[in-house]
Amino acid sequence: MSKVLWPEVAIIDYGMGNLFSVKHACEHVGLKARITSSYREVLAADAVILPGVGAFGDAMAALGQLRLVDVLGEVAVSGKTLVGICLGMQLLMSGSYEFGYHHGLGIIEGEVVRFDESTRGAIKLKVPQVGWNQIYRTSYGSWDDSLLEGLKDGEFMYFVHSFHVKPTDSSLVLSMTSYGHIEFCSSFRRGNVFACQFHPERSGRHGLRVYRNLARHIKGSISNAQRI
Repeated sequence: MSKVLWPEVAIIDYGMGNLFSVKHACEHVGLKARITSSYREVLAADAVILPGVGAFGDAMAALGQLRLVDVLGEVAVSGKTLVGICLGMQLLMSGSYEFGYHHGLGIIEGEVVRFDESTRGAIKLKVPQVGWNQIYRTSYGSWDDSLLEGLKDGEFMYFVHSFHVKPTDSSLVLSMTSYGHIEFCSSFRRGNVFACQFHPERSGRHGLRVYRNLARHIKGSISNAQRI
């Protein structure tokens, strides 16, 4: 079967991620997914997913040991689709203040900060945020032709996190989410790079739509490359 029908996706294994759920979601929408820590396989793939749960500093150390830091930078400028999920989203940023300050991949300018747990009124914010929450469109751009295409404004997605990203360029933000008194970026896009704080692979049929959109984008990118 032709490569256009079965795009190959590299799911990066650096010891910190719900990898098999991501792989199953990819396969459900017709993608050939490979869990890998090989930089050669990452570079050879048609698209790359960087998932993750855990501590930012440990994750960056693991990516460094696997020689994947520069490779992910190459993918980001190659035109191939690069997706960051949860911790993977945070790793794309300039740095994080989790347990001190740690430099990130620097693909997207901005920082990763912890939820402010201060009390507003009688309610103290519980950290981490665990469970379902809504994503809302911003005024900066449409969800059309993005991995959120076809989702309704205010769709529920599944979150598990204590930190959130603050991109320097607010025009990159695709969706915002409210948690207590805090509004935070729950997804962003810059060209071929998309990232979300929620877990689409754990968000039911609406999350699978994100993966269907991913499959469509990858196939479209391959077809365009073949015509050049």
